[in-house]
Amino acid sequence: MKFVIAIIKPFKLDEVREALAAVGVAGMTVSEVKGFGRQKGQTEIYRGAEYSVNMLPKVKLEIAVSDEMMPKVVEAIQQTASTQSIGDGKIFVLDLASTTRIRTGETDETAL
Repeated sequence: MKFVIAIIKPFKLDEVREALAAVGVAGMTVSEVKGFGRQKGQTEIYRGAEYSVNMLPKVKLEIAVSDEMMPKVVEAIQQTASTQSIGDGKIFVLDLASTTRIRTGETDETAL
């Protein structure tokens, strides 16, 4: 099993969610986060004063998938979330040791 974490631009969330549903993702966790990478934040002007915004709003997706499904999930996120500009985000894939569905006690692949 794999745990896919994707950090994407907020306005891409609906498109990415639809693409993931199309490849068979049954569920995910979505969080609003802030961060920066190579973008280094941005400069804004408020009431005539210029100030730097170091943390940019992003959306973090967390998805547990089978080993076989992982490449499809990563490809769907990458293709759908890309705007071909800096700050599109990152996708991380981690090994997932165990999963348990709380309601039924099912474990591992059957709990996904």
